[in-house]
Formats: sequence, structure tokens, C-alpha cells
Amino acid sequence: MKYLITIIGPTAIGKTSLSIALAQEFQCEIISCDSRQFFKEMRIGTAVPTDLELAAAPHHFIQNKSIFENYSVGDFEKEAIAKLNELFKTNDFAILVGGSGLYVDAILKGFDSFPDIDTSVREKVNENYEQHGISYLQDQLALLDSNYFKKISLENPQTLQNPQRMMRFVEVCIGTGKPYSSFLNQAKNNRNFTPIIIGLEAERSVMYDRINQRVDIMINDGLLAEAEKLYPHKELNALQTVGYRELFAHFDGESTLDFAIEEIKKNTRRFSKRQLTWFKRTENAQWFDFETDRKTIINYIQSNIIYNS
Repeated sequence: MKYLITIIGPTAIGKTSLSIALAQEFQCEIISCDSRQFFKEMRIGTAVPTDLELAAAPHHFIQNKSIFENYSVGDFEKEAIAKLNELFKTNDFAILVGGSGLYVDAILKGFDSFPDIDTSVREKVNENYEQHGISYLQDQLALLDSNYFKKISLENPQTLQNPQRMMRFVEVCIGTGKPYSSFLNQAKNNRNFTPIIIGLEAERSVMYDRINQRVDIMINDGLLAEAEKLYPHKELNALQTVGYRELFAHFDGESTLDFAIEEIKKNTRRFSKRQLTWFKRTENAQWFDFETDRKTIINYIQSNIIYNS
């Protein structure tokens, strides 16, 4: 039996340190599924593990892509499953850790499959987007798949500002004549591992304090200079991210630096709330307070393991 110990929870809750402790306990490697830590140009603003942390256990899918590459959740699923298959040849355990719910689901459940869409449909949607902007895509999705539009408006509103994702939703609706959401959660891929899912949480006030402290540390560590370097490429999809967008607005003269920093804190707090909403729907997850003794979590994991005699 192969086990994927999966650690989920909102940002700044302590997932990285727990993943390293568990990797050391079970003598295994870590798969990161933080969709922004993939990008090597975005180190400070995505809270990439420190060099000391990276040296404490083998990590995969951290700083392994460039913001100039197109990299989708489907790409990640293929690469991460291939890596897990490789790791499971010599080990019964691996760790999956990250705050990107869609990417966690892609590994645990498999990615939804969609019919091929005619190129002419894609070109027409792209052409209309070029002419009318993101509002065209938002209006089309609201019209063609109102339930899904409402769902992402509530749970993941930043997706509504993502042209690539929105064009995909709309082209599927138009190309198939069916709502995009009708293809979700249909056939799921079978996995050759058993997930043991650990959720970390904290009282909201504690979580928000930790977020505020993390943002202050990022600023002290040089986030401003990192964002300045990336500013010429601010339209790239990878950079439509909390911590960068607010500083880009500051560079555009829309706000003071102090206001931008407060906006980063506020938007990160909102993001953490959405993360928790997403993750709380995860089936078979066992939730622990972030200060729970590691031994308690290790005991829980061991109680779910069937050892071959």
C-alpha cells in the first residue's frame, strides 16, 4: 500500500514546517502544490521555503518554472503523478503540501476531462476578448453557465480576472453547447495511492495575526525590489497574485506604499478565508489546530496505515 500524506490549510498556518517534520519522520520526499511557488522569479512574495527548509527534506515543484512559461493545473497533474509514481517505486510514503485547492484536488481526484473544442471557436472567443476585454468573458460565462459563474464569484473571485481560465470556460460552453460545469466531477482517475489528509487551522484572529506578520517579513526581506523587477511583466498571468498586484498599483501611482502594504495584508486575509472554505469541503480530512503536538499528528497518520506483514 502506498500513502500520500497530504497537508492542507490556509496560508501562513505552518504547512511547510509540518511537511518537513513528517518527511523526516516517514523518510520520504515532498511534492509542493502551491501554484505560485512553481515560479522561480517569485521567491519572496510566495513565501518559498528557505534554503535551510529545502535542505531539510527533498522537495519537488518549487521554483522549477518561469513566469514566461504557460503552466496549467493539467500540466502539473501529469508531472506530479509521474513524479509520485517514480517515488513510490522505492518508498511507501510521499508528502503533498500546498495551499492551492484546485491543484491538491487534481492530484487526489484526477483532472476533469473535456471534449476537444474546434479551433475556430477558440479563435472567435479570443478575438472577442481582444476587442471587448475581460467583461465579455464574464458576461458570457454568466449567461452560458450561471451556476458556475456564481460559484467562482463566491469561492474564487480572482478567477474572474484570469483571461486564460475565463476563455477556457467560455469556449467549452460555446463549443459543446453545454455548461462548463456539466463536465466537472464526472469520470475521475483512479489513483494507486491512499491519501491521508491533514488539515491545519487556527482561530481567525490568530490566523490574521500570522498573515500580517508574514507580510511584514516579506517587505523586510525585499518584496518591494522583487516586485519592481517583475513590474514590466505585470500583465502575465502568474503575476495576477496577491502581494504583487498591490505593489504594481503603487508603482502605477495609484496608492502610497503604506496603503499597498495594508492592501496586501487585507487581500491575503481574504484569500486565506477562501482557502479554508475550499479545503473544509475535502472528504476524509482530519483537522488539527496549528499548534497541535507533532506526535499527535504522527500517531493519527500511523493509525491509518496498514502495514504489510
